[in-house]
Amino acid sequence: MTSLIHPTSIIHDGAKIHESVQIGPYTIINKDVDIDEGTSIGSHVVIDGLTKIGKYNKIFSHNSIGQQPQDKKYNNEPTRLEIGDSNTIREFCTINTGTIQDEGVTRIGSHNWIMSYVHIAHDCQLANNIIMANNSSLAGHVHIDEYAILGGFTLVHQFCRIGSHIMTAVGTKIFKDVPDFLMVHGEKASPSGINLEGLKRRNFTQSEIDSIKEAYKIIYRQNNTANEAIEKLAFSSDPHIIKLASFIKNSSRGIVR
Repeated sequence: MTSLIHPTSIIHDGAKIHESVQIGPYTIINKDVDIDEGTSIGSHVVIDGLTKIGKYNKIFSHNSIGQQPQDKKYNNEPTRLEIGDSNTIREFCTINTGTIQDEGVTRIGSHNWIMSYVHIAHDCQLANNIIMANNSSLAGHVHIDEYAILGGFTLVHQFCRIGSHIMTAVGTKIFKDVPDFLMVHGEKASPSGINLEGLKRRNFTQSEIDSIKEAYKIIYRQNNTANEAIEKLAFSSDPHIIKLASFIKNSSRGIVR
């Protein structure tokens, strides 16, 4: 046991822990866990299950990572959790493994900022550069694309898809898919424009922003149905608009309106 691992921690002999990993007091790491270099883990953390954690993650105290899914259909199948690189996971978060009803794996990408008391349920798929503010929660099978920002106490219903570069207000409840670039709010999430400041910060050009504004008008301000909006957006050559149209076309739950 190296000086980077506190002597009160409990680590199963079968766990694969890179020699550079720091582990705080009273943390428990079970046998099928694999943690790559440069990751730091605070005190009183439990990491269980078939869990693989990448490089340079910062996992603060009192987290429960890789525990069984909160799904009554789960029957001890060997499902997994995969976490990428350079994520920050603050205190009191719960992140569960997947289920065989989906791909059998919960995935979190890289460079995500996950604040305190966040819950990420079974089979969720998170891309990169996502921010989940305090007490935001994902039910099972939720997919979130890159650069999405979920405000505090945002709740997302199972099987919803969240597009890239979106932002939710505090206390938003999401029951349908949220297309790329939107800001949404409310007890029943509804659109409130595009995430203009977010797009500017990520160096979208004025031409790209103008195209997104026009697409928003087509989807939400011209009384078009979703299918009518898709037909009108199909004429765009802007890759962002093509992606947006594809998101709407492939939505199985329907989009927020």
